[in-house]
Amino acid sequence: MGIIEAKNLVHEYIIRDEEGNVESIQTALDHMDLKVEPGQFIAVLGHNGSGKSTFAKHINALLTPTEGTLIVDGMDASDEDNTYAIRQTAGMVFQNPDNQIIASVVQEDVGFGPENIGVPTDEIWERVERSLKSVGMWKYREHSPNKLSGGQKQRVAIAGVMAMEPKCIILDEPTAMLDPDGRKEVLAAVHTLNREKGVTIILITHYMEEVVDADYVYVMDQGKVVMEGNPRGIFSQVDTLQEHRLDVPQITLLAHELQRAGLPLADGILTREELIDALERIVKGR
Repeated sequence: MGIIEAKNLVHEYIIRDEEGNVESIQTALDHMDLKVEPGQFIAVLGHNGSGKSTFAKHINALLTPTEGTLIVDGMDASDEDNTYAIRQTAGMVFQNPDNQIIASVVQEDVGFGPENIGVPTDEIWERVERSLKSVGMWKYREHSPNKLSGGQKQRVAIAGVMAMEPKCIILDEPTAMLDPDGRKEVLAAVHTLNREKGVTIILITHYMEEVVDADYVYVMDQGKVVMEGNPRGIFSQVDTLQEHRLDVPQITLLAHELQRAGLPLADGILTREELIDALERIVKGR
């Protein structure tokens, strides 16, 4: 059984006027199906308004389905009795780390979550040390979060979630407010958690370069899953992605244009190194 399973998942936002009458209903998720296996690194792509953030909030039980089901580690997210356990199983990292960091010292912030779920004091500090080391922030444990860079703050936010020891972490556009260096820091930390700790990762993003190393990719548009597959398979379909208002990694687009110009390149080239190797083989073959 998957750790996350969405079956015919529907979510509707009801918009009311000042008197409480229904003005309109917006369908954010439209009979969505998706499955995530334990230990996978999953990327969910989609332009703004595609429904990907609404889906993320269902995994953490911040929203409940209008129709259909969402199962998190065997628990039905529609059942309010499961909310507490689901939030311990699936931790959420939001776009802006300032909305998630509440303490004036890094190590105290990371320990806040475990303290609130009743973890014994000695174990809290063990978790704090383990979590901060796992994201490369242990040496900043006595710093004020306000003096950290955006990427460092986001890593502290991830450590705070890790200290709760969830089986799954959902990252809802965690690098949207970061510079390129900050983005690299955060993604490196997340991949390390996935590889070394076996934490299931669900990365919600619209940055194509961030999903190149994912195990599997879902593409959303208008609340539906419209494409799915491994990164190479997804990025081989440049024209289809553009129909869904998405770009592809710059290297993939360059290779696609060179292919159109007549060079015998394979579909779905993902990295600079792959493109260089392919071009060198073409030159040597001539």
